[in-house]
Amino acid sequence: MAATVVLITVDSLRADAQHAMPTLQRLADDGTRFTRAYARGNWTPFSFPSLLGADPVFADGPRVGPSARETLAESLQRAGVETVGLNAANGFLTEHWGYERGFDTFETFLGGSRWLAAHPTVQGWVQLAAAPGRRLRAKLTGDDDRIAVDTSHLKALEDYATATIEDADGPLFCWLHYMDTHTPYLPAPRHIRAVSGGTGSGTMLRAHVNAGLGREVGDRALDDLRTLYHGAAHQVDASIGRVLESLREAGRGDATVVVAGDHGEEFQEHGHLAHYPKLYRELVHVPLVVGRADGVGESRTATAPVGLDAVPATVLDAFDLPTADTEGDSLLPMVRGGEQVGGDPVVSVAVRGPSVTSQPIPRRLDDGEVLVSVRDERFTAIVHVDASVTEFYDRSSDDGEQADVSGEERYADVQERFERIAAEHAATLGGDGDDEGPRAVPDDVGDRLKALGYR
Repeated sequence: MAATVVLITVDSLRADAQHAMPTLQRLADDGTRFTRAYARGNWTPFSFPSLLGADPVFADGPRVGPSARETLAESLQRAGVETVGLNAANGFLTEHWGYERGFDTFETFLGGSRWLAAHPTVQGWVQLAAAPGRRLRAKLTGDDDRIAVDTSHLKALEDYATATIEDADGPLFCWLHYMDTHTPYLPAPRHIRAVSGGTGSGTMLRAHVNAGLGREVGDRALDDLRTLYHGAAHQVDASIGRVLESLREAGRGDATVVVAGDHGEEFQEHGHLAHYPKLYRELVHVPLVVGRADGVGESRTATAPVGLDAVPATVLDAFDLPTADTEGDSLLPMVRGGEQVGGDPVVSVAVRGPSVTSQPIPRRLDDGEVLVSVRDERFTAIVHVDASVTEFYDRSSDDGEQADVSGEERYADVQERFERIAAEHAATLGGDGDDEGPRAVPDDVGDRLKALGYR
């Protein structure tokens, strides 16, 4: 049985942000990168049932959260693996939705003021204003001042992970979820400078004054937002590097490390910011890397499509545990021996309200129109199930999925096949589960969701 597996998920991390993440690139250079990895939904509630559960979203009812089948953590716990889950304040990944199941230790909303957690932009400027004093104090006392601005509980997450790694004395599964690349993008200025060469705090101020979630912005403000986003990715990457160092120092350098974005992020490629209910590439194409903390391994690149539902099977396989009850297939045959994995079209789901930007964003199957996308190496179909309308894209000539070629005769066969796959998946949504209706969201969860833009 493998000694250690660390699963690192980064909220809203799109595939092309990897250029700002040197640690992740090094992990991939010594491990395996999956260049066509796709989330099973457009945002956290729709993606994570496949990541930590055994089934895709809505497999057994109209509500989000893992299905009734045994979760990844429950399978590991039953096998005697210590299971630790650390979520840096994503309200959709809490006990309220069932994500604590199977974790011996489960922590969320790590540290800090609850009021400031609900107002992250204010928190960022308060922390930035206090940074000179903290740096002086750190210099005088020798304390650590690696984070000048931390609105996403990164330092608490990292410290908890390090302590967990140091204290563990047997097989360990540790899941870390970072929030820095989720809006409102508030990295420390040093990380903004690292990706832009400009003045960090000036870029942050300009972007926050001139832009808001979902609001139309000009080219300059959009460039600033991208810079902040890449700075946030760089900040997460630095933390991942320190976690890997902790593994090596604890004698767990042979740990299997899986890093993935849970979904992507839009920068007006299709008219909006953030991750509204759509299924275009910028929202579902994510990084997926599997490597070892000590960098030992063969460098491999997998180009076949894989869904994030492969993650549970991969983790179980790393512990030499059965994977037959998982939705996806293990990626380790590729990691260990170069054997091709994946290749089947990947299906993703979104639910859209009366308009793309309607609030609250639908989180139940019956809250709006169901969209199902199907992707292979070349083609994308996005099926509007209720309206029986299909968008179809040929990414070999239209990588950004801008030119809808649905109905063209040359694509008729593949479009029909993808529509059939989408219809078959749509027919499974809701399962046979009982619907108890929506449950009231606790205040602390509601505050955090509001802070993230989910009203």
